[in-house]
Amino acid sequence: MEVIVVLKRIIQILGIITGGYAGAELYHGFGGQGVWMDPSLAILQNSGLYYSSIGIGMFAGLIAATLASEPVIRLLKQMADSTAELPMSELISRGAGLVAGLAIAALLYPAVAGLEGVGRLLPAVMTLFFGYAGMRIGGLKKDELAAGYSNFLDIRVAKQSISEEVGFEEHKILDTSVIIDGRIADICKTGFIEGTLVIPEFVLEELQHIADSSDLLKRNRGRRGLDILNKIQKELDVRVLVYEGDYEEIGEVDSKLVKLAKALGGKVVTNDFNLNKVCELQGVSVLNINDLANAVKPVVLPGEEIVVQVIKDGKEHGQGVAYLDDGTMIVVEGGREFIGTTMEVLVTSVLQTSAGRMIFAKPKLLEKAQ
Repeated sequence: MEVIVVLKRIIQILGIITGGYAGAELYHGFGGQGVWMDPSLAILQNSGLYYSSIGIGMFAGLIAATLASEPVIRLLKQMADSTAELPMSELISRGAGLVAGLAIAALLYPAVAGLEGVGRLLPAVMTLFFGYAGMRIGGLKKDELAAGYSNFLDIRVAKQSISEEVGFEEHKILDTSVIIDGRIADICKTGFIEGTLVIPEFVLEELQHIADSSDLLKRNRGRRGLDILNKIQKELDVRVLVYEGDYEEIGEVDSKLVKLAKALGGKVVTNDFNLNKVCELQGVSVLNINDLANAVKPVVLPGEEIVVQVIKDGKEHGQGVAYLDDGTMIVVEGGREFIGTTMEVLVTSVLQTSAGRMIFAKPKLLEKAQ
């Protein structure tokens, strides 16, 4: 109740001041200089008529302010209640828009400050227009502003937490495919992966979605990925950081990984060929598990002898197919008749393809027979 009384008194004081100023201006316009143009009559400014005009204006202003105080207070209360009900994000965005609009009006003020007549009202109109427009635009863009600010804070927090935990060590960001693959756990166990493994929360959500799939194969793959992460966290001596930020404006998980890697200056660990190419185009460093597997495969040169077990037919007539322990396929010419047996073969050539390495050989028995 006391606040309402104070507001009413403030409105009345403003009314008195405004009324007095208006009375003085009316006197100058109609009595002092507007009608009587004789300069000798300017002394009337010091007469009782001048001060009577001010007094009448102050009294009229007091009456007008008293009559308008209750509607104005009611309007202010409604505005305050409406503002209090706004979410903090919208309140901040509207406030930022209002400040930006007022700043634009202030920058344009010198260009219109010298106008005469009705033009004097233009600065006030500009202030109201740009202030309202900025507040309106800020309210409409609250989601984008909030998302951008949230991402900014998430990145800062992530960088700070990473720097506190690992110092100068770089971090490796795991994607969904490499987690499901499972070989990353064995690589970490050997100690070849240094730094911190960063597991984004949106990757965990994708894994959980796969694990909850109605398709049996997808469900098994998703659960395998979750088991691999559990093993890495509990059984292996590696640093693991779960990044809780997200990029809600981006739908694809691969795009989120690329943006996160750029923001944190990390490397994406994957075995996805397409993601590998996208990262290269975006200038993001990639550690591809498949490239690592191909690099550590034993080198086999033409003329070497190896022992293999022929297990099935080849595509061409008379061919047999065998495999090394690392999965490399060996095509044995004339090996069809030796299916199911273990034998020595002589390497004739090695072919490196995008799908991997392929070795061509022939039975050593046939070489001796020749």
